[in-house]
Amino acid sequence: MEFIIIKYTALILAFLIAIIGHEIMHGLMARYYGDLTATKEGRLSINPLKHIDPFGSIVFPLVLFLSQKLMGVVNPIVFGWAKPVPVNMFTVVNRGGYIGAFNVSIAGVVYNITLALLASSVLWMFDRPQSYLELFMYLFLAYIIIVNVVLAVFNMVPIPPLDGANAIKYISLHFKWYKIVEFFNKIEPYGMIILMIVLFTPLGDFIFKPAYYLIGILLR
Repeated sequence: MEFIIIKYTALILAFLIAIIGHEIMHGLMARYYGDLTATKEGRLSINPLKHIDPFGSIVFPLVLFLSQKLMGVVNPIVFGWAKPVPVNMFTVVNRGGYIGAFNVSIAGVVYNITLALLASSVLWMFDRPQSYLELFMYLFLAYIIIVNVVLAVFNMVPIPPLDGANAIKYISLHFKWYKIVEFFNKIEPYGMIILMIVLFTPLGDFIFKPAYYLIGILLR
């Protein structure tokens, strides 16, 4: 029973740190380029209540977790999202150009990958836990790696409104690749439908293969 409590406490904490930090980084990068929208709305706070999205932070991860359990997956992959931090891209583009907008778009993913790498660098210290605290630290760091890598890979999928699509769109604007921009603008209204189809079909396994590979490396 103690193991179950420690395991899921570590998982929930790692999940919250991953999704909340991801959004805060978007806001911090936007502030660097002069956009104070997130700051004024109190969205740079680490208070979870300001960031939790009822569907993306609770319902979707729970449904995904339970569906994998029903399919017999021993260690289900859990991911989701927090409420997007408001960003005024007009301000960002005015101050930092399309490269600035690109940087805002990928800030959350950079945070997730950095956190996963940091956790991997100290995981070895707790790989032979001798107490409940050390067991918690080992599981927490392992989940930091897993959740952050999955979240980073998921967000880099080039489907609107994910970060990957926004990053490609802004870098395309920078280089004046307008056909690419037009393509993303056309599919944007259908982005969530496309995303759900991808996630709940075999395409989802193909997309997350890089995540499984990277997780395997970082957990060694």
